[in-house]
Amino acid sequence: MRKIDWKILTNGFIKENPVLVLILGTCPTLAVTTLAKNGIGMGLAATFVLLGSNIVISLLKNIIPDKVRIPCYIVVIAGFVTILSSLLQAYVQDVYSALGIFLPLIVVNCIILGRAEMFASKHNVFEAALDGIGMGLGFTLALVIIGSIREILGSGTWFGIPVTVNLFDPLSIFVLAPGGFLVYGCVIAAVNKLTSGKAIKKKEFGCEGCPNASACGSCNGCAEGEKGEC
Repeated sequence: MRKIDWKILTNGFIKENPVLVLILGTCPTLAVTTLAKNGIGMGLAATFVLLGSNIVISLLKNIIPDKVRIPCYIVVIAGFVTILSSLLQAYVQDVYSALGIFLPLIVVNCIILGRAEMFASKHNVFEAALDGIGMGLGFTLALVIIGSIREILGSGTWFGIPVTVNLFDPLSIFVLAPGGFLVYGCVIAAVNKLTSGKAIKKKEFGCEGCPNASACGSCNGCAEGEKGEC
């Protein structure tokens, strides 16, 4: 594997982790991470959709008209979510029930649409597939870490196995929304500390690839690398 390919694959693990660095997909992150196994389920579901949609969008990037690219991307993503939902409902009922409404909402997950717009539509199929796998695994890793902490502290178990017996009583707040926000913030802070705040360069937060860039008056100068406000 070329060095550039390895970089694309691993970017989503830490440097551009969609949850812990780019702060995307917050709603499903907080909603499903009451248990570590739910984090794995949501993460792998998103990885499947990311991989499939990135490949198809990369294949069709020269065919899709620029003016309707976002609706086309959503149709492609929705197709893979429908396939995934049917498979889980048929063969993995527990995961299907645990993910609930957040499974169909993968269609509008900003991580998946963002990678379609920012990466898949600008790179070849192989690179788009690597990006989908890397971002999906990074998303899964973040969900498992947050889910593990919340499950251990809030339920006293890890993947259903008791781990805090005779150590301390579970703190139910950690399986509720306030505990989710607290754990999420602490994990982000830990990543910032471990990477000395350099997980992603500031200049990468520009308007390039933003669906509203052409209509946003604050995006003037983005072509020259300036940071916009959209």
